[in-house]
Amino acid sequence: MAMLITGVLLWSLVHLMKSVTPALRAAIQSAVGEGPHKGLVALLLLVSLALMIFGWRATPAEFVYDPPAWGRHANMALMFVAILLLGAAQGASRIRQWIRHPMLTGVLVWAVGHLLANGDNKSLLLFGGLGLWALISIFTISRNEGAWVKPAKVASIGRELLSVAITAVLYIILLFIHPWIAGVPVVAG
Repeated sequence: MAMLITGVLLWSLVHLMKSVTPALRAAIQSAVGEGPHKGLVALLLLVSLALMIFGWRATPAEFVYDPPAWGRHANMALMFVAILLLGAAQGASRIRQWIRHPMLTGVLVWAVGHLLANGDNKSLLLFGGLGLWALISIFTISRNEGAWVKPAKVASIGRELLSVAITAVLYIILLFIHPWIAGVPVVAG
């Protein structure tokens, strides 16, 4: 459990530094240089991911609440939406006309979906923690950026359809690799 907690906290702190403590981040970057700072951030994020994955796998599940019977099905649908939102943050998309922070919203959708499907302690910690990080990030980034100016560039219908096709491929890949990452099959036997 300690590894999992440390991983979620490290991920959150490294990401939140830019929006919550920009002066501290700027001082560190100034002291070590831009390149080494980026390398350090990347290393810390990789360490946090490893801690979350290995902490998840090492923590025994103890049930905290009973998820709804429809939670697993809702989660499967929400994962498609989450992947689509994560992709929409990478370029022009009509989604960016409606949602200011599509990537963070995708993480939030991903977290809520998993909390609907899983009622154990480690799910509550991992998905609840990352969902909370996404919410805090949305609010702090929005506060720092001020009024939302919607992107002027909108993707073509062809680009939008390509995004949906890429999302479908990634969704299928994630279904297959989920047992190796999480140690849990997506479809219960």
